[in-house]
Amino acid sequence: MSCYFLEATAFAKLFVREPGTDALIKLMESVEDNRKLIAASTPLEVHAAIRRRERSGGISREDAAAALEILRLESARTVQEPLNPAVLECARQLIDRRALRWPDALQLSAALVARDMFQGTEIIFVSACQHLIDAARAENLTIVNPTLEVLEPVKQAETV
Repeated sequence: MSCYFLEATAFAKLFVREPGTDALIKLMESVEDNRKLIAASTPLEVHAAIRRRERSGGISREDAAAALEILRLESARTVQEPLNPAVLECARQLIDRRALRWPDALQLSAALVARDMFQGTEIIFVSACQHLIDAARAENLTIVNPTLEVLEPVKQAETV
């Protein structure tokens, strides 16, 4: 069984139209809600991104309000990985070994802890952020980049 972990750059595409939105919506419509995972901090991170876009004039006040309401509803339907001590420690370790900002380390560490918790379940990391994709690949996660035309998981290449 596979679960899709949507980090904030991917999750945001469900609420504000940008490259990759249509492909991600199509993928998420084919996945049961209990197989969609996000970090507990993701709704707040996406909320802030929507407000930033509204303040910069990228979206209207009405579109921002609609996006925030859909964000609230979708967040409630999605399994959230809490930011517990295991996630925070994993984030600290990621910062020590990868060039990640702390919010990105939290996103990736939540996915890694979920992988450890759900033994036997493949965690597919969904991100539109290349440096986070690279870090997730280095941590042996299967990747989906919603900005690509074909949304197929890309497994970490095995080293010999």
